[in-house]
Parts: sequence; structure tokens; C-alpha cells
Amino acid sequence: MRDHLQTQLASAWPELRIVAKAANGLDALRLIDEEAPNVVFLDIRMPGMTGLDVAARLASGEKPPRIVFVTAYDQYAVDAFEHSAVDYLLKPASQERLVRTVAKLKAALGAQPDQARGMVGGGAQAPISGDMSAAALQALLQQLAGQLGVPAVTPSAPAQLSAPAPAPSLQWIRAAHGDETRLIPIEDVIYFQSNDKYTSVFLADGESLIRTPLSKLREQLDEQQFWQIHRSVIVAARHVAGTRQDFRGRLMVQLRGRPEQLVVSRNYVDLFRQM
Repeated sequence: MRDHLQTQLASAWPELRIVAKAANGLDALRLIDEEAPNVVFLDIRMPGMTGLDVAARLASGEKPPRIVFVTAYDQYAVDAFEHSAVDYLLKPASQERLVRTVAKLKAALGAQPDQARGMVGGGAQAPISGDMSAAALQALLQQLAGQLGVPAVTPSAPAQLSAPAPAPSLQWIRAAHGDETRLIPIEDVIYFQSNDKYTSVFLADGESLIRTPLSKLREQLDEQQFWQIHRSVIVAARHVAGTRQDFRGRLMVQLRGRPEQLVVSRNYVDLFRQM
């Protein structure tokens, strides 16, 4: 279905650049964080999380992408769409209907539809209006979940990024570095990055590995000194030199002591509003 949709979109919207394709709901959330598309195509039924659950998570963010649903349900099951700002398409979608949906998306994106960046998760088609309030969207998603017989949508509150944290209990990191084990002072750490079964610890002079998951590591760090900027990255505030936007419009963190730049996901951009 994803490949078929991509082929249809290539014809209906040649300027649209597909930046990623997700196999399930969790994968969709991760890729949306990484790629920051302004249009997302979601199948209502996906493994792990439904498309409605993914939409509810995105709706809680400050600048959610324009979301597009696809459904195989009959007309009666999607009556909720008729009384809202949401359009829909039944799959398999005809090219004629997809062209009309694309026209609505282009109009909603405003002056630069040729710079649209899309992502496909499971399936496609049916834009949620950017004019809907978060509360109205959540209510609609709950209604759709009931009508379509999928698990109830559980909204996710935005991350509380600036809440005060207790003093850090972690002062040293014991990490593998080649054949050696290093004892690293926490103040030497530039950033942590989740890496499969390990967490990478990046220093000015290289990279070491620890087995502690990033989620557990975060509990031991001072949130005023170590900022989570992405689901998979925590950076030391003292090593942040500044930020910039890349050509995709993503916020990038520039570091002191290392040449690479780190992507800030949309849920964490508030950390840098005053910079």
C-alpha cells in the first residue's frame, strides 16, 4: 500500500518529496521526530499504534504536521468526517479523488506547496485541517475510534521540558572504549545518543559505549545541565554553542568540542526559543 500510494502521489503531486516510509505507528513517531515533515500520510490501522493514536500524539505538539488518513471502512463508519474539518478517502483511492485531496493540501500549505515534505506511514489520504484546535481534534479522534472499533485514543501531553529536577546523582560514567574501560567525569560528556542495545557517550576526544538505556540515564541527570533534544539524544547544556536551521527547516544544535550538529525534534524546540 505504501509503495502504491507513493506512485500515485508522484503523479498527483510531483513536487512532493517523500522523506520517509514507516512500517508501524511507533516507527512513524520516530521518523516524524527525525524528519519533521509538514505532511504525514497515516493508515488508520497500523501495527503497534493505530493511525488515530499517532495523530493524537502529534496533535499535542506545538506545530503538528498536516495529517492525512486512509481508511478501508464504509461510508457509515466514517460519518464523523462529514461533520468536521477532516476530509477522507476510502481505499483503494482513485487518482481523481487523490488529486482533489492534494489540491486541498496545497491550499492549506499556502505559498510554498512545492517545498512540501511528506512521510508515508501504512497508507494515506484525508487531511486534518490545521485550523482545528487540539481539543477539537482530540474529540474527533475519540469519536472515530469508537465508530471504527479501534482502541481508544490516549492523548499524550506535551513534554515538560523546564520542570525543576533534583541534583544529579550521577558523577562518573564507567564506559567501554575499545578494549579498555574508562571512568569518565560527567562534566566531560558532550552528549549521549541511543545506539541499538547501547548508549554512546560522546566526548571531545572520541566515543565510548555504556549499556544503560537513555531512559534510565535521563533519571540520573540534572535536567538543568543535560537537555533532552530528541527521543534518542541528551546533550550537555555547557557544550551547546548555538543553533541554526537546516535547509529542511529543522533546528540543529551546534556543539563546542565536536564538529557534528544534532537535530532537535519538534517536541523540544521550546528549549531554544530564547537563544
